[in-house]
Amino acid sequence: MQRVKVILNPYAGRGRGEQLAAQIRSALTQAGLVFDLVETTGVGHGIDLARQARAEGYTTIVAAGGDGTVSEVINGMAQATPAGLPVGPLGILPVGSGNDFAEMAGCALELGAAAQAIAAGRTRAVDLGSVAIQSGSATIHRHFDNNLGIGFEAWVTLESYKIRWLRGAPLYTLAALRALRTCPDPYVDLTWESQNGERHRRSQRSLMISVGNSRRTGGGFFLTPDAQLDDGLLDVAIAADVSRLRILWLLPKALRGTHTGDAAITMMRCHQLSVEMAEPLPIHVDGEVVTRHASRVEVTLQPGRLVVLV
Repeated sequence: MQRVKVILNPYAGRGRGEQLAAQIRSALTQAGLVFDLVETTGVGHGIDLARQARAEGYTTIVAAGGDGTVSEVINGMAQATPAGLPVGPLGILPVGSGNDFAEMAGCALELGAAAQAIAAGRTRAVDLGSVAIQSGSATIHRHFDNNLGIGFEAWVTLESYKIRWLRGAPLYTLAALRALRTCPDPYVDLTWESQNGERHRRSQRSLMISVGNSRRTGGGFFLTPDAQLDDGLLDVAIAADVSRLRILWLLPKALRGTHTGDAAITMMRCHQLSVEMAEPLPIHVDGEVVTRHASRVEVTLQPGRLVVLV
């Protein structure tokens, strides 16, 4: 019988993870799974727990939480997996504020159905992103499954941490309105490799750069609405330096994914992307801000490397 390790973030979904702990255990038991469950105690703990679980021989690791929890578990699994080998299988019990990756990957959103899917063992291979972030004298290496954002999108995430009474799209909409007051729009230099292998470069003032492996982020914003999890490409949305009033006009469009034709937005697809910032900016990876002082970012993609139970 397969060995299953469940990593539960009790703080996911504004404490929803802790409230649902008993239901999670019940759902897994009813699905016929034999499992060990452990709870995270703080930011980054999921990475350590997943790496340890893989070292202990667990064949399946389940992330019970939101997008941040899933991302931490994936990073721990990737750290314990030799280069070139598949990362997974990963199970997801979505109990977070947004659950963007789980829904976009085709995972069940109801706990009982999600547990049954994990027990059934059906998998899907999706692309796995990697990013190297220069922050001061340090270089931060992370993997991502859903998306990352530089500038305004990360400012929105920082504001969302302060709002305790909302979840999903309403949470991030309010956070976006708050972020408008403080977010800068410095010059950035972008270099990327397009689908045909050609190298490109551009410099501009930019409010936001969003790199999508999937279509959705922030619990309901379709910033890269044409992205596919298994096409071997990154979809990138670049917002130019525009007025705050123009941003307010664009926000409802971003919820529907109809912003892509606006003159202030540049959309592109690439295999690799480098961004240098004239001044340090915050960057989020799968909804978690990893630094507020990124000066250079290198993004690559590993096609089909992440194996998800669906």
